[in-house]
Amino acid sequence: MIDLRLLREDPDRFRASQRLRGESTEVVDELLRADEARRSATQRSEAIRAEQKSLSKQVPKASADERPTLLARTKELAAEVKETEAATKAADEALRQAHLAVPNLVQDGVPPGGEDDFVVLREVGDVPVIDNPKDHLEIGEALRAIDTERGAKVSGSRFYFLTGVGALLQLGLLQMAIAQAVEHGFTPSITPSLVKPESMEGTGFLGAHASEIYRLEADDLYLVGTSEVPLAAYHSNEIIDLEGGPERFAGWSSCYRREAGSYGKDVRGILRVHQFDKVEMFSFCRPEEAADEHLRLLAMEEEMLAKVEIPYRVIDVAGGDLGSSASRKFDCEAWVPSQGRYREVTSTSNCTTFQARRLNIRYRDADGKPQTAATLNGTLATTRWLIPILENHQQPDGSVRVPKALQPYVGGRDILEPPSNHPAAAQRSTKG
Repeated sequence: MIDLRLLREDPDRFRASQRLRGESTEVVDELLRADEARRSATQRSEAIRAEQKSLSKQVPKASADERPTLLARTKELAAEVKETEAATKAADEALRQAHLAVPNLVQDGVPPGGEDDFVVLREVGDVPVIDNPKDHLEIGEALRAIDTERGAKVSGSRFYFLTGVGALLQLGLLQMAIAQAVEHGFTPSITPSLVKPESMEGTGFLGAHASEIYRLEADDLYLVGTSEVPLAAYHSNEIIDLEGGPERFAGWSSCYRREAGSYGKDVRGILRVHQFDKVEMFSFCRPEEAADEHLRLLAMEEEMLAKVEIPYRVIDVAGGDLGSSASRKFDCEAWVPSQGRYREVTSTSNCTTFQARRLNIRYRDADGKPQTAATLNGTLATTRWLIPILENHQQPDGSVRVPKALQPYVGGRDILEPPSNHPAAAQRSTKG
């Protein structure tokens, strides 16, 4: 939720933010009207109650002639109190719904536009020159690392098995991410995959993207698409201690996404799937620390990408592609040789006080007064990383070079070769 006090002081700033997102400014005006209606309803309710309280003191002291009039008015006020309470309750709910409909305030400097209007901040690493590059699925099938055919047989489209070195690579990647996070002072966490509606709503995922979330209706629970959700709700309705600086977590979880709006997109391989695993960073901090913390999370992501030795670029995401919770977002996109372009592998968002206000997460300032905290998140490693790792390190003979940092997780091997009975291995033997 946005700060209503800031909205009242400068509504044009929020209208400009909506325009930067490419969205209607009407939600801002609706919230202003709902806020005014709620305040009017509250004032009327308080006035009626004040009169009722005053009359209750007058009745015992009233004369016989005055008493009937006062009692009649007291009866009227009792009915009016019920009416105003109902009106206030309705105004509160209307305000809540209007409040939930307004996305976070976009930071100054965020590029305007939609998905394709990002700004490239830097490119890191040399794009490899590979003649007729194989895609990750062809490489993964040769290594018996990825099996989408049986994944579809067992679970349907956009499911897969990671087997053998595929499973080892993913587990190694995620373990390496956790180890790096711990080295940098993050608390490792294995998070729940199912959360209550208030946790999902509190992080801002039940708005425009609600159709992408799996829901267990019988239990009124949601499957998470990221451990950002349980980590954000971890401190809901709490006052946390930030005296020593930001509180940082690294959450390991399986993630589930319906991909409802992606029919026909990226159907081959494991780029866009219904289930994957991820290590997600999450920080609670004071609002004035959020911008620096955002850069810290980005640096963590780049450190991981350097370890797996793949070329990537960093982009400043445009306002129309931020999502409702983010005030600013940086993505890292890895080079994918088979597609001849960069694809997203990490994303880090500064959500300022938006999520914490919804989840009622506060800290005490220097004067001991509770204030709303800021929250940030960022991807540290995920299943999708196997795509650029396999493709950028593929060799002409069908083998794959293993980045040095990942070698301990695949039995110390520096080269992954197809099994001896695979056609790629036979071709290598013939050439030999």
